[in-house]
Amino acid sequence: MTEAVSAQRMKTWLGAAVIALVLLGIYPLQMRIDAELKPVQQEKEELVLRSPRLLHALSLGYESFVADIYWTRVVQYYGGKRRDHDANFVLLDSLLNITTVLDPHLLVAYKFGGIFLAQKAPQGAARPDLAVKLLYHGIAANPEEWRLWADLGFIYYWDMHDYKKAAEAYLQGSRLAGAAIWMKPMAAQLAAEGGSRQVSVFLWSEIYSTATNELIRKNALGHLQALKAEEDAEHLDRVIADFKERFGRLPNSLEELVSVGLLPGVPVDPAGFAYVLGAGGKAVVDATSPVNSEMMKPSPLPGPNH
Repeated sequence: MTEAVSAQRMKTWLGAAVIALVLLGIYPLQMRIDAELKPVQQEKEELVLRSPRLLHALSLGYESFVADIYWTRVVQYYGGKRRDHDANFVLLDSLLNITTVLDPHLLVAYKFGGIFLAQKAPQGAARPDLAVKLLYHGIAANPEEWRLWADLGFIYYWDMHDYKKAAEAYLQGSRLAGAAIWMKPMAAQLAAEGGSRQVSVFLWSEIYSTATNELIRKNALGHLQALKAEEDAEHLDRVIADFKERFGRLPNSLEELVSVGLLPGVPVDPAGFAYVLGAGGKAVVDATSPVNSEMMKPSPLPGPNH
């Protein structure tokens, strides 16, 4: 056996050993995410999770491989929490931090993290501050990616209601090569007028049409449906006000608006469920409809303990 062959075999065995060690290192994370652990165990796990640069050093050149594993865990972790109706996404930021330190160019992780770190419960972690931090990390690592500026502008717009910073982010991104033509007009509109339903529909439609991750697309579709339901409810409330002005009372149901000729029929929400008359004589989405009107309520900003 030649020295070259021996060296090659040694390199192969070393690579296999490194991968095995990496996989062994991931096992505690798997256990942490998939099972409820005791408080002391949880604390130990979180200490490991908050050391992504140490894991980067231990990866010994296999950073992309390990990053792909952690990215898979990000999606599994979030999807499992949503499936179990658990709104405590305490490890989401740490998992994303590890993933993006190991592979700073994994753009989908920044978009995913920006959306689901920022959104209020139960859709997300209600930590837009962490979403902004993650996106700035992505921008620093990928300075030519205009979409990261668009993602940042969206967080400032939708979750933080800071239209000035949103406009600045869209403007900054508009200056990069290949940026979408709508970025600069969006910056101007937000700077001049702030938010509107029209802007919200446009931005969520952009996310829905361009995202490749199915969880992101599903979330965007839910917001688009909620925006449409909000618009429909406002229209119905105006019709209800017309009824009250004409008859001196609120209608007993939306069907009564049809019977007096104010509506051609009871309209349905984007999921096909008829709207109903709610408390205070307001039109609302039926409780059995999958359309989640709660998505339209403002996101709480992080408190001082964050």
